[in-house]
Amino acid sequence: MTDNALACLQLIHSTARSGKIREALLHYRDSAAAWEALCRLDRSLLPGLKAKQALLQRGRAWLGETGNHVIAWQDADYPPALRQTASPPPFLFVRGRRDLLWHPQIAIVGTRQPSAAGAECAHYFARTLAAQGYTVTSGLATGIDAAAHEGALLSGHTIAALATGPDLAFPRSNAALYRRICETGAVITEHPPGVPALRSHFPARNRIIAALSQGTLVIEAAIRSGALITARLAAELGKEVMAVPGSIHNPVAYGCHQLIREGAFLVEQPEEVRHILGCSLNGPMPRTPADAHLPPKASQGTPPASQLNAAQQQVWQALGHDAVAIDTLCLRTGLTAADISSILVGMELSGWVENRFGRYHRGMTVAPSARG
Repeated sequence: MTDNALACLQLIHSTARSGKIREALLHYRDSAAAWEALCRLDRSLLPGLKAKQALLQRGRAWLGETGNHVIAWQDADYPPALRQTASPPPFLFVRGRRDLLWHPQIAIVGTRQPSAAGAECAHYFARTLAAQGYTVTSGLATGIDAAAHEGALLSGHTIAALATGPDLAFPRSNAALYRRICETGAVITEHPPGVPALRSHFPARNRIIAALSQGTLVIEAAIRSGALITARLAAELGKEVMAVPGSIHNPVAYGCHQLIREGAFLVEQPEEVRHILGCSLNGPMPRTPADAHLPPKASQGTPPASQLNAAQQQVWQALGHDAVAIDTLCLRTGLTAADISSILVGMELSGWVENRFGRYHRGMTVAPSARG
C-alpha cells in the first residue's frame, strides 16, 4: 500500500473537518503531503489516531486486496458530478469496477417494504435500462433497492452506494447480493473499512446516489422516506426526477404521487426514462435480451382455467390490482371468511397470491402481471 493510501485513511479517521481536508488535498495535490500539513497546523491530529489503530489496520488490509480502491478529492478520476455537490466526500472507497462511476447512471430507489407489483416493477425497469446501457445505482436496502440491483445484474451493471464501510454488507440479509455486485459491478462509500451503519449515514449516502446518477426513478415510497430524500436531492442538483404511480389504496405509493404533484415525471415504461433523460449513450450498446424491450405481459383478467379452479378464479377476479383484506374479499365474492382463507392458502402455495401484512396481492412469481 502506498503512503498516499495510508494518508487517506489517517485523514478520514482524524478529527479534521471535511472542508479542511478537501482544501489541503486541493492545495497539495497529494494525500501524504496534505496529512503532514494538517498535522503541523493541528498537533492533536496524530495523537488522536491512537484510538483508531484497529480501524487503520483494517483499512490498510482492505486496500491491500485486489479490486479495492480509494479515490481522493484531488484525483482525476473523482466523479465530477459528485465533486460539484455542496459537501462532497474527501474520499471514496470503491470495491469492484471503479470505471462504472463514469458510466451513464440511473438511480432506482423506493420502499423497503414494497408490494409484489412494486418489486416486479423495479426489477423490470432495472433489467431493461441496464440492457440499454445504463448502470443502475441504488442503496442495497431491502425491497425496491434490492430488486433494482437484482434486475440490473441480469442484463448489465449496477452500483451499490453504502452507508457503511466498503467491507460491510448492510443489511446482512443482502450479503450474497453485495458479493455479486462486487464481482461484476461496484460498491461505493465515503466511509472507510470497518465503519458500521449509523442513522446519519443514510441521508449522506442518498446524496451520493443522487449526484452520480443522471436521473432518479422512485418506485413505491412513503411520504416520509429515504427515497424521497434522494429524489429531492436530485432535483436540487438539477437532475431529472421520475416516479411510477401506484394504487390510491397503497400507502407506499403516496410518496410517488406527491413527487408527481411537485413536478416529477410520471413514467410507466423504461423507454420513457431514456426519453426523459435525453441521453445519447457512448460506446457499443450491450446486447439486449430478447424480451428486455417488451413490457410485462398484461393480465387477461382471468388465469387459464387449467391452472385455477372456479373458486380460485372468483377470488382472483375479486383481488383486482390493489391489496385487500379477507373481509373485502368476502364482500366482493359472497363467500365466507373460512372459504376465502382456504382458497387463499392454495393460491399462496402456488404463487398466485402473496400475503403482505394481512392484505392480499396478486402474486408475481408465476401469476400474470398486474399491469393491465
